[in-house]
Amino acid sequence: MTVLQELTEELLRIVNRANDRYHIAREKKEKGDFYTEVKPFADEAQRLSAAWEKEILASFRTSQFKYIHFPQVKAVVENIELISVQAFFPETSYTRFRNYVESTLFVLQQLLKELK
Repeated sequence: MTVLQELTEELLRIVNRANDRYHIAREKKEKGDFYTEVKPFADEAQRLSAAWEKEILASFRTSQFKYIHFPQVKAVVENIELISVQAFFPETSYTRFRNYVESTLFVLQQLLKELK
C-alpha cells in the first residue's frame, strides 16, 4: 500500500468521524469544547490533509489520474478544514455540511479506486 493510499484512507476515517460527531452535536444540541475537542481534531485533520495534498500533487507529476483533477484536490483540502471544525457546532447548516461530506467522500473513494 502506498503512502497516498494510506493517507487517503486516514482522511476517509477523519471525514466519517466528523460526520458522526456532527450528528451527535445535532442530537444533543451542544457545541464541542474548543480546546479539548475541536482544536485537536481540526489540527489532526489539517495535518493529514496537508500531507495528503503534498503526496497527491507529487503523484500528479508522475502519473495521470482518470477522474481526479487538481481543482478537486484543492476542494477536498478546503472541505476537510471546514468539516473538521463545523462538525462540533449543531447550528451548522445540515444541507451544507452533508454536501461537503458527500463531495469529499466521493473524491477520496474515487481516488482509492484509481490507486488500486
